[in-house]
Amino acid sequence: MANVIANAPTLGIRIGIADRAEARSAAAIPWYAWCLTAAATSALIGGYWDISWHISIGRDTFWTPAHMAIYLAGVLAAVACGYAILSTTFGSPLEAKAASVSIWGLRGPLGCFIAAWGGVLMLTSAPFDNWWHTAYGLDVKILSPPHVMLAMGIGAIKLGALLLVCAQANRATGANRIKFDRLLLYIASVELTGDAGFMLEKTWPTLTHSSEFYFAACTGFPLILVLIATISQARWPATTVAAVYTALFALAVWIFPLFPAEPKLGPVYQHVTHFIPLGFPLPIIVPAFAIDLLRHRMGARWGAWKSALLAGSVFFVTLLAVEWPWGYFMNSPLARNRIFGRIYFPYSDPANVLYNPYHFHFPEKTTAAFITGMVMALVGAMLVSSIAVALGNWMRQLKR
Repeated sequence: MANVIANAPTLGIRIGIADRAEARSAAAIPWYAWCLTAAATSALIGGYWDISWHISIGRDTFWTPAHMAIYLAGVLAAVACGYAILSTTFGSPLEAKAASVSIWGLRGPLGCFIAAWGGVLMLTSAPFDNWWHTAYGLDVKILSPPHVMLAMGIGAIKLGALLLVCAQANRATGANRIKFDRLLLYIASVELTGDAGFMLEKTWPTLTHSSEFYFAACTGFPLILVLIATISQARWPATTVAAVYTALFALAVWIFPLFPAEPKLGPVYQHVTHFIPLGFPLPIIVPAFAIDLLRHRMGARWGAWKSALLAGSVFFVTLLAVEWPWGYFMNSPLARNRIFGRIYFPYSDPANVLYNPYHFHFPEKTTAAFITGMVMALVGAMLVSSIAVALGNWMRQLKR
C-alpha cells in the first residue's frame, strides 16, 4: 500500500502523458493515413486509365503510365503501413500501442495490416498480368484472373484506409471528428467509383432493361452507400459519396478524349484517335438520396436489421424508377455527343459495323427469366445492405 501511495505521482504523470498522447493522435490525421488515402486515389486513377488504355491503344507494354499509377498505389500502401506497423511495434508504448492490434508479433492499426496485404497482392499481380498477356494476348474481359487479383488488392487497400480512418474518427470528438468524417466520405467515394469501373460489363446502357443490369447494380452499389450511411455522422453521407462518383465519372468522359491515342493491336473496328472514356455515370445519386432520407426517417432505429432490408428495397425501387427511363435516354440520339459520351467505343468493338449499339440487349430469353432475375436483384440488394449494416455497426465500435 505504501508503495502504491509513493508511486501515485509517477502513475499520475504517466497516465497524463498517455491521455495527452491519445488526444493528440485523435486530433490530427497522421501522415500515413493521408499516404494510404493517396494510394487508394492512385489505384483509382491508374485502374480507370488502364482500362481506357486497353480499349483505346491495346496492351502494348508493361511499362505504361497507367500501370505505374496502379503499382504506385502498392508502394504508397507499403510505405504507409510499414511505417505505422513498425513504429507501433518498436516505438513508444504510450503513443500508439493502446490503439493497435497484434498480428504475428507485430502491432499496428487493423486497417494497416489489411492494406499491407492488399499492397502485396497488387504487386504480386503485376508479373502474373505480364505472363497472362504474353500467353493469351489482349484481354477479352475486364475481369481476367490477374485483373481480379489486382482488384482484390486494390479493394484491400481501400478497405484498410477506410478502417484506419474510421478507427481514428471513433477516437475523436467535436471538430476533429468532422475532419475524419470528411476523409471517410472521400475514401468511400473512391471505393464506389472503383467498383463502378469494374462493373462496366454488366451496367452498360444497352443492358438497363435487363435483370442482369439490376442484379449487378444491386449487389455492388448498396454495400458502400449503406455502409457509409451507417458509420458516418454527416447528414447526407450516401448522397455525398454518390455525388463525388458522379462528378469523377462525368469529368473522365469530358477529359479523357482530349488526349491522343491510337490502336496498336487488331482487329480495329473503330477509328480511334483519342482515349476512350468508360461511359457516363449511372444515376445512383437518386437511390443514395433515398437511403439518406430513410436514415433520417428511422432515426435511432437506423442500424437494425429492419433498416437494412428497407434500405435494400428502397435502393432497388428507386434505381428501377430512375434507370428505366434513363436507359431510353442513353440509347437515344440525344446522348450521342461529347457530354454523355455515347459516341465513344473501344477500337475492337464492332459497334455500328456488325450490330446496332443503341438497342437494348435482353440476356433473359423469357419473361419468367426476367422476373426471376429482378427478384434476385431485390433479394441481393437486401442481402448486401444487411452485410453493410452489420459491418457498419462493427466499424462504429472500432478504435484500433
